[in-house]
Amino acid sequence: MKSTPLRKLLQIAARVCLLVFLAMVVAGFFVDYPYWWGWVPIGLWALITFGGWTARAEERRKAPARTEAVEVGAPVDGRWKAMNSPADKVPSHGTRSYGQAYAIDIVAEPTPDSRPAFGWWPLARRNDDFPAFGAPLLAVADATVVAAEDRQRDHLSRTSWFALVYLFVVEGLVRTLGGARRVVGNHVILDLGDDTYALYAHLRHGSLTVGPGDRVTAGQTLGRCGNSGNSTEPHVHFQLMDTADPDTADGVPFTWRGIGVPRNEEIFVAGSTDRTTTS
Repeated sequence: MKSTPLRKLLQIAARVCLLVFLAMVVAGFFVDYPYWWGWVPIGLWALITFGGWTARAEERRKAPARTEAVEVGAPVDGRWKAMNSPADKVPSHGTRSYGQAYAIDIVAEPTPDSRPAFGWWPLARRNDDFPAFGAPLLAVADATVVAAEDRQRDHLSRTSWFALVYLFVVEGLVRTLGGARRVVGNHVILDLGDDTYALYAHLRHGSLTVGPGDRVTAGQTLGRCGNSGNSTEPHVHFQLMDTADPDTADGVPFTWRGIGVPRNEEIFVAGSTDRTTTS
């Protein structure tokens, strides 16, 4: 059984230590103090983080995580491409934090090459340049909404090398300090029953059509695809998890009805004629 309160406490303690370290780095430009003081909070951060990983590994050893895929509908309609897919590796995003072990990212490509390419220039693009922006997000099953937020802004894309470095080195770190809410951006979480929860991340500002406590039916529009949170471009981040709190959740495998789990770079078409095609 998961020690959820301990996980949450460790998450908060690690963020506090990292915040103190960054504050001391800034203060060092104005105040003269022994340099080794800065190693105290960063050392505690490392110990707490390592301790959290160790504790979660022990929990998984005693109570292995769920490995049987839950079949649900697709969260979108139309022609899309899979990125960071659990069909290629687990954890799909390189980490199990925030319940992401089996998460997938998908980008809209209604026609080949209709999505702007990654490169050196321009440094950033407007969200309207991407066909995924504003696409409706659909309930994957009959469910109850347990969390919903759409107040965070949609930022410009991070689809150049310079912008990507900024995302990982500066923006990503700052968002991590804000916890799961700042990382996933605008989002909605559905309770599918049987201790299974669906998370949709990076929604468009002001696009939600549902709120906590609402009952939704499969295929119902929940909101629209955006570019909020820790996101490089407008896309859908979808995952299943075993609790409604990403900070303490473990990922749960999924399979989309009629589609399966598309691999990285694989094109799939969702809707009344769900199918996959090779790119």
